[in-house]
Amino acid sequence: MNVAIIIAGGIGSRMGQDVPKQFIDIFGKPVIIYTLETFEHHPLIDAIAVVCLDGWQEILRSYSEQYGISKLRWIVKGGSTGQESIRNGVYALEKKLSDDDTVIIHDGVRPMLDVEVLTDVIRVCDRYGNAVSSMPYNEQIFIIDDDNPQTTTRYIPRETLRRVSTPQAYRYAKLLHSYRKAFSLGIGISGSSYTNTMMVELGETLHFASGSDKNLKLTTPENLETFKAYLTIEGKGRQR
Repeated sequence: MNVAIIIAGGIGSRMGQDVPKQFIDIFGKPVIIYTLETFEHHPLIDAIAVVCLDGWQEILRSYSEQYGISKLRWIVKGGSTGQESIRNGVYALEKKLSDDDTVIIHDGVRPMLDVEVLTDVIRVCDRYGNAVSSMPYNEQIFIIDDDNPQTTTRYIPRETLRRVSTPQAYRYAKLLHSYRKAFSLGIGISGSSYTNTMMVELGETLHFASGSDKNLKLTTPENLETFKAYLTIEGKGRQR
């Protein structure tokens, strides 16, 4: 079974809106529904869990019923950090999934997910036990000088870099064990840590899957405008 955990537990203060960014209305539909529709319509996804900002669970349930998100089976309370939210979602599936089931983790505010990217993440995970969507890094990266942060004498060859995002996929038994270990030992759970960085800190080898430049995380008002432009180009930008 392939189960998606959609992370929608944040507030999104940088967006400058009165509602959490995952619930912002875009052309008559909340952002989170655009995200959920990709998983709802994908033939390889069997069920969906959403880790939701506390106080918004019933609103999410109502939206899901309104827009026909029939694969939504679990709504889980979010945590105080991103890693706590993911952990809550992983723990909530205990005794509901088998060890070999695949769990796909995705940010609820990445609504422009290509079907092909999701398919490839599942394919790679089926073969290797995990998968992270990734893209080449096309900019130059220089290292700040220790003595003078306004200068540099070193760079990292961009050919050695990959930038990764969600979706990510993991075998459930390994994912559950890893989150228990990480939170027990305090490894890979602070700051901007995510499942992929946590896994590496725990000594796991990760496998790259396909990614897409279109798979933008909606963080700023400018990102929203990009999303609106994309919907308009795709013919989905009409007010409902």
